[in-house]
Parts: sequence; structure tokens; C-alpha cells
Amino acid sequence: MEKTTPETDGSMPEEWIMSAVTARGNNRPEDEGLSLIETEEGTIPLKQLINSDLELYLGKPLAEKFGTTGVLIKMLDSKERLTVQVHPDKEYARTVFNSEFGKTESWYVLNTREIDGEKSVVYMGFKKHVTRAEWKTHFENQNIQGMLDCLHKIEVKPGDAFMIYGGVPHAIGAGCFLMEVQEPTDYTMRVEKTTPNGLTIGPELIHQGVGEEKMLECFHYDNYTLDEALEAWKITPEVLEHSDEFTLRTLFNTKHTNCFGLSELLLNGSHTIKGSSSFYVAVIYSGEGTMVCNGKKYTYSQGDEIFISAAISELTFKSDEASKILLCYPPN
Repeated sequence: MEKTTPETDGSMPEEWIMSAVTARGNNRPEDEGLSLIETEEGTIPLKQLINSDLELYLGKPLAEKFGTTGVLIKMLDSKERLTVQVHPDKEYARTVFNSEFGKTESWYVLNTREIDGEKSVVYMGFKKHVTRAEWKTHFENQNIQGMLDCLHKIEVKPGDAFMIYGGVPHAIGAGCFLMEVQEPTDYTMRVEKTTPNGLTIGPELIHQGVGEEKMLECFHYDNYTLDEALEAWKITPEVLEHSDEFTLRTLFNTKHTNCFGLSELLLNGSHTIKGSSSFYVAVIYSGEGTMVCNGKKYTYSQGDEIFISAAISELTFKSDEASKILLCYPPN
């Protein structure tokens, strides 16, 4: 019998998918975060492939406007609660980091699990009573429970979807398995100086080098009831197309943001996707089958991450077993 290695939880909860973005932080491995892609000529960095012909791979609009993918995709599986944090909106990113991208992001809950008897939750948005002065005091005193009590705590289940706009405080609880589609930066402001497990977080990861006062300016100090928070940020998926062989649903689209998009293809048969003016990415969450493109067949299976160039005019997925395929899109 083949010996297998048991699965164990670790302290690195993220996988970056189709990334042309380098992770931030001191003493990080060189080129950490950059994705590699398998081609007929061998395995090379995705960034190198794209830069070899921007228009061919990205599509003319993205090539001319950004010269890069314009999106970052992650899978995240939290063993412990992640730190309370915020990402910059476009204005803050432009003025403080000289970046055309902020870090608005989305969460699509793929699965959950109880850890130490606790159900999976997320935290987001300031409650009605919270003021900037109170938030600053909790930060200076490192009153972690006080900070958590300032945020809405929301129990989550598979299929839940949330927009997390730049400036909105948030944290992901333990036991959440999410797909994150977001703007392509690694700008994160944190207000906890130690992780829930007791690891120290360095200043560069607290304030990204801009100082604590400037870090606190990244937060939007708007206040919400729980119902208002859910109305603002929880998304209801919509069916775009449906047949006996497939259901195509949109989760995040231009109703919510022009920074990225995410759809879900539930496949038990065949479905053809027509190309547009830009690339897209398919992540095989479950199932297996074949893809047909320009008369050639390619197999797919659970865990595959597929970059579809803007030059591809048509791609047909045919499932051998029922499949869930996540389709991630760049800025509109």
C-alpha cells in the first residue's frame, strides 16, 4: 500500500493563484507570491509569460491600461483567527503608496469546519457605537477583545459571499476555507501586534512603513447595524445560464465592483465559454473532465488552476464527473 503523508494544519494559510504580485515583508523569500505556469516549453513565471506579449495574453484593454493582470486570486484556509486588518481604498493607495491599485477584495466561502468547538465566523465593519478615538485607544492598549467587540461577528456557511471594500475593517475566523479575488497588491494594515497564537508581528506588517498614525487613517470610520452591514457587503449569487448539463452563476460583478469578477460553473455535461477581450482564470474546485480548445483536448481535475489567454476565442468544458469550476475575471 502506498504510504501517504497525513494532512496537518500549518501557519501559512494562503495559496496565491495566477499571481504577478510579490509578497511584502522583511526577510521574505525572493519572488514569494509569484505564480509559475506550465507551458509546452517548460515551467516559467506567469509574469514572464505575460510580459513576452501583453496584448496576446492579457487582451488589448488590460495591456494598454495596466500592463499586468489587474487581479490577484487566493485560496485561504484559516487554522486560527486571522488578525484584524484593513486594506487601502484607491485614494489611500494612490496618495500613500503611489499605487494605481488599492486592495478591495471579495470572499467566497467554499467550506467551513469547527475548530475547538467554535463555528466559523468572519468580522467586518464598525458597530454603531465605534469612534476613531475609541479604535485608536484599543490599538494603543492592544485591547484585542475590545477591537473585536467593535466589529460585527457573522457566522458563515459554504456559499456565502462578501465584498470587502478598501477601508472596511475585517478579520477571518478559524475554520474558514475561502476563495479571495482582489486587487493585485499586498497592502495590509494590521492592528494586532501579536497573532492569536502568540507570534509577534513586525512593524512593517502593522503599518507597511508609513507609521501607526497614517495606518489608522486607512480605516473608514463609518458605522453600521448588523443588518446594514449585511446589506452593504453580503452578496446573493445570481444564475446567468442554466440547462440540464450546467448552471452558471455570477457572484461578484460590476454591480459590486469594477476591480474583478467571479462566477461559478456547476457542470454535469458540457458547456462552452466564449472569449472576451481579456484573459480569465479557471480554478477546478471539484470534479474532473476535459477541455477542448482549438481542436485540442486537455484534461482537468480537482485543484487545477488554468490561465486562459485573451487570444482563446472559445473553450469547452466537458465533465467526466460532476465539477465545480470557479471562473475569475480581471477588471472590467
